This record gives sequence, C-alpha cells and structure tokens, in this order.
Amino acid sequence: MAIAEVVGPCWGITVRSRSVIGTACAGCQQVFGGEISALTTLATESRNQAMARLENHALALGANCVLGMRFDSGELMQNTNEIVAYGTAVKLVSNRG
Repeated sequence: MAIAEVVGPCWGITVRSRSVIGTACAGCQQVFGGEISALTTLATESRNQAMARLENHALALGANCVLGMRFDSGELMQNTNEIVAYGTAVKLVSNRG
C-alpha cells in the first residue's frame, strides 16, 4: 500500500459525565483499593465512541485510512471528561502491479 493523498486532520470527540451512582460506587471501590471497574467501563465506552466518530469523520472526508491515531482527554468540569481520538486522514492505494 502507498499513500496516494494526505486528506488532512480528522478527529472524533465525546464528552462524558459520571453518574451520581457511578461516582458513589467508584468512591466505595477506592476505599478497598484495586481497579475501579465502573470507571474502566466508562473509559472504554468513551474511547470506543471517540474512535467510531474518528472513523466516520475520516470517511466523510473521503479517506480510507487514518495514520498516527492518538487519544487525548481532559476534564472540562467536575465529573465531566472530554475524550478525543485524532489522526491524519489519508487515501491509500495498492502499489501492486
């Protein structure tokens, strides 16, 4: 495969908040130590949604591949996180005969 065209930057964003119940459960798990499974599930679902949106954005731009994909996250306000998946949208072509 070879890069035929660099389409440009693409991204997928989601903003998630923890529920009151999820926050309470996480607080209980902190007391006993170990993995906070409610937050692990939330993080996994958030990353999956951001990746799906990244893929949709790349396809909408006419790309068929994303290179250099990364995640970034930050707290927007208390108990609310932004998760961004981003990369470079490109068009790949086969370089076989």
